[in-house]
Amino acid sequence: MELTRRHALAGAAGIAAAPLLSTVPAGAVAPVADKQAPSFYRYKVGDILVTVVSDGKNVFKLEDSFISNAKRDDVNAALEKAFMPRDMMTIWFAPLVLNTGGKLVVIDTGNGALAKASTKGANGLFADNFVAAGFDPRNVDMVVISHFHGDHVNGLLTAEGTPAFPNAEVLVPATEWKFWMDDGEMSRAPAGRMQGLFKNNRNIFEAGLKKKVTPYEWGKEIAPGLTSVETVGHTPGHTSYVLASGPDKVFIQSDVTNNPNLFATNPGWHAFFDQDGDVAEKTRRRIYDMVVAERLQVQGFHYPFPGLGHVVKDGSGYRVVPAPWNPAI
Repeated sequence: MELTRRHALAGAAGIAAAPLLSTVPAGAVAPVADKQAPSFYRYKVGDILVTVVSDGKNVFKLEDSFISNAKRDDVNAALEKAFMPRDMMTIWFAPLVLNTGGKLVVIDTGNGALAKASTKGANGLFADNFVAAGFDPRNVDMVVISHFHGDHVNGLLTAEGTPAFPNAEVLVPATEWKFWMDDGEMSRAPAGRMQGLFKNNRNIFEAGLKKKVTPYEWGKEIAPGLTSVETVGHTPGHTSYVLASGPDKVFIQSDVTNNPNLFATNPGWHAFFDQDGDVAEKTRRRIYDMVVAERLQVQGFHYPFPGLGHVVKDGSGYRVVPAPWNPAI
């Protein structure tokens, strides 16, 4: 459409008059938000829908004992390189939900409802985010547990101490079950953290769950598309998984590493949480060499949310390349 001289003059007059108009402040001010939106992220592995559900994070002051074979200066250098604060440790938690089309499967359960109260919502958020993601705990067919640390098993119970997934079979690694349910092992456990873990695990599984428990072996398909993989060291029965459907495959590493900014970059570092640091290190190197060689995507329980990425060799260690956020499924 041709711009006429009259239109041009009218436009110029409007622009000239604009500064003379008084500015009116906005009448409504949005309240300052104090919470994030519910935290979950979905992607497909073949025909299987994966939902990563955040349980939150834990931030704590770094003690020298946390990494037994590394100097504090080296740890702080690794933290600074990752743009994380010195002398502080951050650990994220991310259970999974698999919808196979025929089964609804939860992998690990987070820190539990009591942790939500004690941390004022910093973690223990899995149950809330699970519901926000559109799931009903009553519809869960299977809960698969990778190992018996509190951030993986405590969410099996509600705040009232009843089963959080009342209709679900609870699948546990046979070696892990045998160790933690052995009275002799419990009697020999060192005072402090290990005795606390034995007590916590007994309390969890004696709260109406024992009859629901089915131990599983390594190297077996324990749920549709989900094969268990031995990754011991972190605990005696620590287990990871390969999730496969059609041509797609993801390695679910559980706790092969803790925060990858420290323990993938420095696979020789032994975390306080690793029951056998030497074995855990050998497992870490073996598994990461495998996923690098096979170019597998990796889902990490303690990776920054949503915890999906690839692992590449980087000097004497490894580096996690996060998968780009995908708005489509």
